[in-house]
Amino acid sequence: MRSGYGLRLEQTQKLIMTPELRQAITILQLSALELSTFVDQQMLENPLLEVVEEDAASPDSEIDEEKDKEKEKEAEAEAEAEAEAEISAEHNEPENTWDMDWEEYFQRQEERITREYEPDSSQMRRLEPFVATAPSLQEYLLEQLHVQKNPISLNHIEYIIGNLDDNGYLELSLEEIAREQGISLERAEQALAVVQALDPAGVGARSLEECLRLQLPLIPDAPAEMPEFLGHLEDLAAGRLQRIATQMKISTSEVQLLGDWVRKLDPKPGRSFSGADEVRYIVPDVVVEEIEGEFIILVNDITVPRLGINQAYRTALSQNKENETRKFVEQKLNSAAWLIRSIEQRRTTIYKVANALVQRQEGFLRRGIRYLHPLTLKDIADEIGVHESTVSRATANKYVQTPRGIFEFKFFFASGIKNEPGVTTEGIKQALKSLIAGEDSQAPYSDQKLSELLKAKEMEISRRTVAKYRDELGIPSTALRKRY
Repeated sequence: MRSGYGLRLEQTQKLIMTPELRQAITILQLSALELSTFVDQQMLENPLLEVVEEDAASPDSEIDEEKDKEKEKEAEAEAEAEAEAEISAEHNEPENTWDMDWEEYFQRQEERITREYEPDSSQMRRLEPFVATAPSLQEYLLEQLHVQKNPISLNHIEYIIGNLDDNGYLELSLEEIAREQGISLERAEQALAVVQALDPAGVGARSLEECLRLQLPLIPDAPAEMPEFLGHLEDLAAGRLQRIATQMKISTSEVQLLGDWVRKLDPKPGRSFSGADEVRYIVPDVVVEEIEGEFIILVNDITVPRLGINQAYRTALSQNKENETRKFVEQKLNSAAWLIRSIEQRRTTIYKVANALVQRQEGFLRRGIRYLHPLTLKDIADEIGVHESTVSRATANKYVQTPRGIFEFKFFFASGIKNEPGVTTEGIKQALKSLIAGEDSQAPYSDQKLSELLKAKEMEISRRTVAKYRDELGIPSTALRKRY
C-alpha cells in the first residue's frame, strides 16, 4: 500500500466553547446571590457597564418601562433564540462578530427619561433595608464578662472563651491552659468556672456529660436520679435500658422517663449563635404564589442590578479612524452586551423550567408531599425544548419559594419506585413517618410490619428498604422505640 500526502476538503459540525459561551453557561448556573456578586465583579472590570437606576417615585417610570420593552422586544427574542441554541449545543458556534449598531443603541438610551429621585417636603426618604448580624458565641460571652467583676484576670478568661468551638465546648485541657497562660492549675480551674457560669448554660464544658450537668440547675423539678443517670449516656444511646435499670436499681420505665428528661437539655449550647462564615438565610431564586387559584411564577432577580451601557464612551465610537481606543471600547461593548444578554437568557430559562415544574407538580403544591410525582431532568428538557444539561445548570444550587415552603429545585425532581411509577421516595417516607407516629409505643411496628402496611397503601417496598428510609429519617429501630 502506497502512502503519501494529500489535501482533502471536509465539512464537519462541532461546538466551539468560546469565552462568551463559557460565561453564559457560568451565569446560568449561578444563584441569585452569586450572580449579584458576579455582576459587581464584572462592573469593576468593564468600565462601560453601569447600573440603570429606576425611579420608583416617578409617575412616568412605568410608561418609560413599557416603551423600552416594546422597543427591545424583538432584540430580546433574537438574543434568546441565539443563546439557547448555543447553551443546548444544538447548533454551531457562530464567529465572534457583532453586527450591533452602537449609535442606534445609544440613541435608544437617550430616549429613556431618567429622573433623579430628590425627596422634598411631601416625600419621605426611602431607607435601604438592612440586616443586623447576630452576635457570635464569643461576642455574647465577652459582653457578659465585661459587665462583671471577677477576681480572675480577664486575659485568662478571654483565652478560654477564644478556645471554645462552635458548639460551646472547650477544646483545650486545663493543663494546656495553665501552661499557655503561665498560671497554676487552680487558677485555670477558677477561670473556667467563670466561663461555665455564663449564659447559655452548659458552655465551657469539656464533655457531653459535663455540659448536661451544668444545665441541671435550670430544671428545678428534675428527678433526684438525674446526676447519676448522666453517667450512663453511652448505654442510653445504645438502647441498653435494662443494663441501666440494673445498675441504678430502678425499673426500665423509670429509665425511659429519665431519658425523656435528658432530651429537654441542650447538648450543643453554642449552636444557636452565628459563626464567622455562617450563612443564616436563603434567598429564593423563584417565587411561586397562588392568586385566585392560579400559580404565578416570579423570577427573583431583585438582588441583581439592571445593567446598561455607559453613554460617555460614545465619543470614542464616533471617531472614524481605527485606533487602539476605539478597538478597546468595541471589545468592552461586545463583552457588556453579551453579559446583559446572558443575564436575560438566564432569567428566561429559569422561568421556563420553573413553569414546567409547577405544571408537573401542581398536585404537590395543592395537596402535599404525597402527591409529588416522579420527575427527571429529561422530562423538563423535552417539554421546554432545551438540552438536559441546560436544565441541570438552571436548577443547580437554586431555591424556589412555594406556598408549602422553600425547597431546592432538585426536590421537585423526585425519584420513583421501579415497580410503582406513580410513587416517589419522598411520598413513601412521609407515609412511613405517619405510620410510626400512630403506632402503639408499647408494641411498635417492626420493619417487616411497616413493609406490609405500606404494601396495603399500594407502596410495595421490601423490609430492607423500609430500614433504609427509616434511618434516613432519623427514626430509631423497633427496640429503641418501645416504651415499657
